[in-house]
Formats: sequence, structure tokens, C-alpha cells
Amino acid sequence: MAAEKLKSSDLRKGCGLKSIKFKTTAEVPPLEGMLGQERAVRATEYGLRIKRPGYNIFMTGLTGTGKSSYAQSIVEKISAEEPVPDDWVYVYNFEKPGEPIALNLPAGQGAVFRSRIEELLEDLKQDIPKVFEGDDYEQQKSAYVKDYQEARAEHLDELNKYAQEKGFALKRTSSGFVTIPLQEGEQIDEDEYAKLDQETKDEMEKKSNEVQIKAMEIMRRVQKQEKELKEQLKELDHKFGLDAIGHLFNELMEEYADYPAVKDYLEAFREDVLSNLSDFRSDDDEQQNPMFWLQQQSQDQSDRRYKVNLLVDNRDTEGAPMVYETNPSYYNLVGRVEYENRFGTVVTDFTMIKPGALHRANGGYLVLQARDLLTSLQSWEVLKRVLRTNEIRIENISEHFGLVAMSTLRPQPIPLNIKVVLIGNPFIYQLLYQYDEDFRKLFKIKSDFDSEMDCENDNVTKMASFISYHCNNQDLRHFDREAVAEIIEYSTRLAEKQNKLSTRFNKIVDLLFEADAWAELEDKELVEREHVEKAMEEMVYRSNKYEQKILESIEEEEILLDLEGKKVGQINALSVLDQGDYRFGRPSRITASTYLGRKGIINIERESELSGKIHSKGVLILNGYLGMRYGSLVPLNLTASLCFEQSYGGVEGDSASAAELFCLLSSLADVPLRQDLAITGSINQKGDVQPVGGINHKIEGFYMACKAKGLNGGQGVIIPEKSRKSLMLKREVVEAVENGQFNIYTIKTVDEGLELLSGLQAGELTEEGVFPEKSFNEKVLDKLHYFNDVINRENNIKGQANGVSGDNA
Repeated sequence: MAAEKLKSSDLRKGCGLKSIKFKTTAEVPPLEGMLGQERAVRATEYGLRIKRPGYNIFMTGLTGTGKSSYAQSIVEKISAEEPVPDDWVYVYNFEKPGEPIALNLPAGQGAVFRSRIEELLEDLKQDIPKVFEGDDYEQQKSAYVKDYQEARAEHLDELNKYAQEKGFALKRTSSGFVTIPLQEGEQIDEDEYAKLDQETKDEMEKKSNEVQIKAMEIMRRVQKQEKELKEQLKELDHKFGLDAIGHLFNELMEEYADYPAVKDYLEAFREDVLSNLSDFRSDDDEQQNPMFWLQQQSQDQSDRRYKVNLLVDNRDTEGAPMVYETNPSYYNLVGRVEYENRFGTVVTDFTMIKPGALHRANGGYLVLQARDLLTSLQSWEVLKRVLRTNEIRIENISEHFGLVAMSTLRPQPIPLNIKVVLIGNPFIYQLLYQYDEDFRKLFKIKSDFDSEMDCENDNVTKMASFISYHCNNQDLRHFDREAVAEIIEYSTRLAEKQNKLSTRFNKIVDLLFEADAWAELEDKELVEREHVEKAMEEMVYRSNKYEQKILESIEEEEILLDLEGKKVGQINALSVLDQGDYRFGRPSRITASTYLGRKGIINIERESELSGKIHSKGVLILNGYLGMRYGSLVPLNLTASLCFEQSYGGVEGDSASAAELFCLLSSLADVPLRQDLAITGSINQKGDVQPVGGINHKIEGFYMACKAKGLNGGQGVIIPEKSRKSLMLKREVVEAVENGQFNIYTIKTVDEGLELLSGLQAGELTEEGVFPEKSFNEKVLDKLHYFNDVINRENNIKGQANGVSGDNA
């Protein structure tokens, strides 16, 4: 077989206007659903429908394939069909104030419950003071106080009489009673007491002790009656307080009888109010107190325990919630307990508990970007924890690291029912799958987005619907049929396959925007082909500065590149330079030197640490090919060096291995190769030429170099036969081929390439074990035989010299 010269019709697949049945995209219904992602759509819909633990979804695929937009659209669609989840509120825990209680109520009832509690609190502040300001309360209270005072007076009279009988008067002090001796009914002072004889003093001391004992007994009775009074007043307050508030709480408990947790809270609420009735009773004298403002703040803080913190409010939600969290930090996911400064002290309470994305999405769906999640401190770990435990627990992140030890709230965990959709690239998916044992248990559904789809009439029509959708949604001008055809051809070029369309929709949308802008500048009603072409040209022009610099260097011969004639051990290879936003092809000179030795092939790029692993592998394959082709006929006693000339950066990939082999064989055979041809392709050890990527950029790069130095009609590129279906060349290159100014050839084997490059017959090995006379392979074999003969002669001479030396010895 010989190399095949391609026709211009082989170099680009046009989008025939016959397949486009409309005049403009205004006639095309907008796209509904996802385009070209049947596998991903099927997996995603199944994952969203199955309601089992661990069946969360990881959407993987290249950037720009529509993962994020599809995730939001499909989740919104499915969530709309599902019931609205409950509201969640946090309330004060009267038994354990540091552990607020979480209550759930039907959607919309959380706000109603909060309003009912606010109304209740206002009613309490109005009704309780009225009761305690009434005559009934004052009369009963006065009766209890009067009874106590009368009883206390009786006890004190009894004590005074007893003291007088013993010859003492009593004086009340802060620490109790002091006995003062009497003489003839009059109190005596210390000087008079000192003049008394010892017997009289001892008698007075004895009686004083008896009076003190009696005083202690009397005071115990008084204290007991005082305690009874307090209990009576407390019971009285409780009775009147219950009469004032009982009906208010009874109404609420009847209203929420179907919610046991709410009913328990209301009962605890009522008991706390009855225990703190003084907080609700007005005191006119308080406002005259200079510390009234401080007391007022204290009262406000006391009132806060009766508030309701509406954490999740689903009253306006339709269907299950869908939350797309763009900043999935730890606190944005699980919520937080906020703090405030009060008089120089940092404090908090349950009203400062704030929800996270997990709270808002509870009962529905949460969509996250995997990269954002993994790069945020502790976010991935906390997401795994809540999915394992099925509950949301709000904690301070510093506690996990022991950074800050401070008293804080521990809100009651909230049960979690959620479906998480993670969006990431294949690298992140494989990384998590291989190294995180929890990942495969928690994300059992893989939704894999393809970067291409079949170029068939149905998908072409859908592509037009895709364009129509963006025209309507983004307020763009509609595209005529020729502009649509140009965009479809652009999509095929992005896919690098003539029978495929790209699903990198972000690039296509960018082209739509820019083409619309050029149509606007020309004041056109429709976007036409010329506007699309102009947009593509400008997109290239913004990024191709480095490419132009290289072409200038080639034209000015700063980069050495022969584009005519023949040279031994020299060939033009093709590579692709990727700047991220722009890729272009660059021709490079490869040279080879072969000489006698036993080191085999020396990869200069590898020796200088500029060779990537795949490139080094490609060079090693050359050894395998030489051994397969010639090693069975003659020992391979040679040393060869291969080099990318004027290459000062790294070299990676095996697409230059065919060029390296041809260059090496040219040096061995002393046969010159055509310099007006460049080649790309990888080879295997059997001599087959294998397909490579970036084929369009490589051909166009060499074409631009030839154009810069002048096209002569003989120049061209050799590519693998298997890469011909990837051709989607620019129209300029296609026209040059059609006009005979440029050529493109395909080869399947090394021999086909040798014949095209050298003009000699490659030569097949005969049954006698020789190659045809004057064939390329015969010349290679002759050189190898020559190297082997030289080695043998040297070995014989050394052997004879060693023999003579041995005899002399």
C-alpha cells in the first residue's frame, strides 16, 4: 500500500443546508431538556427518583458540558412535583438552657407559631399586671400579711415579757437581740454593771442566757411563719397567675394538640411564666430608679427566652426546596451560632442560631461544586458526617481543632432528609473514589457527561433549538440558517471528529454572544454567517500573539526550519502548544545522529530532563521497532541520538515518534528525506502508524509556516490514516489543497511513510531473509551490518593481541 493523497472534500465536513429546514432560529422551538447527554440524563433522573440512603449523585465531565445548568434545571423540575417539607424553629429549653429545642411544623406554620407566641407574650404582659393590681389579690395578700404581722407581734410581746420577768430589756440589732440588764426597772450602763458583786453578775449572766435561748425559740417561730407567708403568697401568685394565663395557654395547646413536642414546650413555657411572674408585674417605682435602663435591658434579655427562632421558613416554597450553594464553607453548610458584645462580654442565645444550606435544602435537594467543597476547611468532612448520621448538628468549627474553649450553645440536632448533587471533573471523581472510602458509599450514582455527540440530523435540529433557547433567554438576535450551519461546523471542529458534535456548550454560547455583538454593531436584525466568522476570527486574534511571534521567527529564520529540498537525519515534526485559552500547531525540527556503539537510542530531551513520561515511552518503542525489523537479521551495534532542535521547554506525548523513527532510519541509511513535508503520528513496535490528537492545529500550524516563507505546491503534511476522520480544517487550508498549493497525505505503516519521504521503495523482507536491492530497508540493514563488522574486527584484533600477550607471559 502507498500513502494516499487526500482531496479537498476529505478535509472538512460541511453542514449541508438541506438538513436545515428553517430560515431563522425564530421558527425553531427552544430546546427543552439536555442535548447530547443521554447517558448522563438517564443516570441523573434515576438518581433523583430513588429515595434510599447513599444514592446521592456525582456529576462528572469536562468543563463546559452543561453539568451545572442541567443539574439546576432537572432538580427544579423534579422538586416541583414533590411535597413541601416542614418548617423548623428553635425554642428555649427551660430545663437545659444550653440546649435549645428544635420543633418542626407543617410548611408555613412556623411563621404562624412564631406570631402566636409573640401575641401570647404581649397578652401575658397585659393580663398578668391587671390581675395583681386588682382588689381581690390585694385583699387576700393583705390578709396573709396581716395574719403574719399579728402573729409576729404576739411572739415579740411574749419575748419582751419574758425578758422583763428575768430583769432584762431587749434591743434589736442586725445580728439578733441584745439583752440589757435592768435594776429597779431602769437600764444600767457598763460602769454600773462593773460595780455589781460577782454573785449578782453570775445570776444576771445565767438569766441572760435563758433570755437568749427563749429569743432563739421565738425567732424560729417567726421565721417559720415568715416562710409560711412566702409559700402562701407564692401559692396566691400562682393561683392568680394561672387564672390570668391559663386560658391563653389552653387555647394554644388545643391548637397544637397534634404536635406533642410543641405541646410539651407550651407546658414548660407556662410553668416558667408562673415561676417568674415578677418579670411581668409592673412597678411604677422602677422608672424612678437611676438603674432603670440596666434593669430594662435585663428584662429584654429575660423576654428573649420566650421568643421563637424561625430557622427554616417554607411558606413561600413550592415543592421540595432546591438550594445551589456557591460558597459551601463549613458554616454556610451546617449553620452557626452567632455572638454579640454586651458590656464587653461576648454572649449568645438560641435566637442567634442561623441556618445553613443543609437546613434550607432539608427535605429537598442540595447542589454543590465539588472543587469549592473540597477546598473549604472541614466542609467535605461535615457533609459526609451529616449524610452518614442523617442529622444536622450545629457546632463551632474551632472545637474540632481545640483552638478555642468557650461556653456555647449545643442546639438539638435536626433530622436530615436530603439528596446531594455534587458537580466536578473526572479527576476529582477518581481521586475521591480511590482514596475516600466514604465517597463510594455516599455517592452511588455517577452521572458522566460526554464531551461529544453524534452529528446526525436529530442532533443538528436540537442544536438549532439550543441556539433558539439562548436567543430567547438571553435576548439575542436570532440566527439565520447559514449562521447556524457555521456554528454546527464550529462544534464539529471542537469535537475534532467529522461525525461528532461537541457538547462543550460554554464555548458555543460564547460564540453566540460575540456573533450577536457583531450583528448589533452592523445594525442587523439577524445574525448571519459573516458575523459568526468575524466572531471566531476575533476570538483567535485576541489570543494568538505568541503564535504570530513564532511565525515571525520562522519567516526571519530565527527558528531554523527547512521547507524545501532533502536532508539526511532531519525531519519536520508537528506539535501543539496549549496556552489554556488558545491552542495552535507549531512545526519543529528533529535531527538524528547514528554511529558505531552499543548505547542504543539516546533521547537528548530525556537526558536534559525535558522529556515527559509519554514522550520517553515513545522513544523506547523505537528500540522495539528496530529490534523487530532488523534485530533478527543482525546484532544492533549502534548508538543514536535524537533531539528536538531549538526546544527549550518540556516535550510530552508520543505524536512525534513516527517523525523520530523516520529521522533515525534516514541517518542510518544515509538517505535524505523531503523537508517540504511534516509528519505527525505515533507508532507501535510492529510499525503501525497510530492516530494522534490536535490534528487540525498541527496541519494549520505547518501551513501557516509554509505560507510565511512561500507556498510552492509541494509542501504538505503526513498524518495517520486513522486521523483522517478528525479533519475539520479551516477553509483557507482547504482552498489551498484544492488549488494544488498544499498537500495532505495519510499513511498506515512506517514503510508507506518512508517511501513518500525518501522516494525509495521501502522493501519487504523476502523468504531468503533479505530486503530488495536498493530499497530503503536494505540500506539500513547494510549500515547495521557495517557497524557489526567493525565491532567484530575490533574484537578479533583485541583477541589476537591478548593471545600474543599470553604467549609472551
